[in-house]
Amino acid sequence: MATQGDKQIPVLVMSTIAFTICFAVWMVFAVIGIPIRKALDLNATQFGLLTATPVLTGSLVRVPLGLWTDRYGGRIVFFLLMLSTVIPIWLLSYATEYWHFLVLGLFVGLAGGSFSVGTPYVARWFRKERQGFAMGVFGAGNSGAALTKFVAPAIVVAAGWTMVPKVYAVAMLVTAAAFWLFTASDPAHQVGARVTWREQLAAMRDPKVWKYCQYYSIVFGGYVALALWMVQYYVSEYGFDIRTAALLAACFSLPGGVLRAVGGWMSDRWGAHTVTWWVLWVSWVCLFLLSYPQTDFTITTVSGPKTFHIGLDVWTFTALLFVMGMAWAFGKASVFKYIANDYPGNIGVISGIVGLAGGMGGFLLPILFGVLVDLTGVRSSCFMLLYGVVWVSLIWMYLTEVRRIEVMGPRAV
Repeated sequence: MATQGDKQIPVLVMSTIAFTICFAVWMVFAVIGIPIRKALDLNATQFGLLTATPVLTGSLVRVPLGLWTDRYGGRIVFFLLMLSTVIPIWLLSYATEYWHFLVLGLFVGLAGGSFSVGTPYVARWFRKERQGFAMGVFGAGNSGAALTKFVAPAIVVAAGWTMVPKVYAVAMLVTAAAFWLFTASDPAHQVGARVTWREQLAAMRDPKVWKYCQYYSIVFGGYVALALWMVQYYVSEYGFDIRTAALLAACFSLPGGVLRAVGGWMSDRWGAHTVTWWVLWVSWVCLFLLSYPQTDFTITTVSGPKTFHIGLDVWTFTALLFVMGMAWAFGKASVFKYIANDYPGNIGVISGIVGLAGGMGGFLLPILFGVLVDLTGVRSSCFMLLYGVVWVSLIWMYLTEVRRIEVMGPRAV
């Protein structure tokens, strides 16, 4: 008979693969949204809403999915969730009107709720001192955003954008079947029936939960928003075609996903607080530089007027995105290390609440990006907005954590 230790690795591997496919589906409009935008003649705000619609439902279902995972177990919930998205994904190929894409996008977005199922499902198979790493490995499924940027443009060029949803629907069905075959369940991981949903949700009154929601709104919400926004940004700002733009955008999405496992290891070794604090400062510096728009200005010199240009070239821009992607990968893992430390018996619900906050950030930010571009005409305004969100997180963390740390004396750190 297989022991729990024998089941850990298959559960972790298959859950990570399943989450990668779910995340790739969740981000599908980042690529196919570009030809759809051209065909329907959408403005920046409408494009932002199109890309963000799946993120809305993927966020709203995270709390109930976390509750159901605690109650019924992650294996059955994850499997049924994947099956529920297959038909909506396929039907995207036949949509012709803007409202068709918005409605179907809401159902496709259910795939994004997989995170709040897989996180507690995976974590409970590991000891506490290994949970940060395990959740980090699972969270590396965020690299599905990069997978979409590698695969979808090639399909668009070879067979048109309508083929992408069909390929993704088949991939989701096959992944669901493989997940069911190679994973396991343990009744001991389920919350007892005596625990009511009201008692599980009581943690929402804890101010620490809201603080973690704020952190996650930038490291995950910002990641999702930029993963959706960057392909069209490269097309509009630097004039690349969709394949080149997607490849460059993957320089942000890929490290932002796969390095989450490293963030889990770092959080286990140095603690969630230390990792998160440095993640926020690195984000602050990168966003400050990314916020500066392409600028031409003229000054009067002793030899007459002279014009200067200040702006990021594509390589510096991509390098800054790469660094920020790495930082946010570490931050996504460190936030959930906080949760594993503070709420070991209620991981599903708390991860659902925090995941909801991060997902709502991923929903609202692309829409706000579009609104800002339409209002100001400045494409880098998206980074200005994120810069402000990071400021809020830094101030909150300083007031509630950093200021309370002793730097001298017997309890100094």
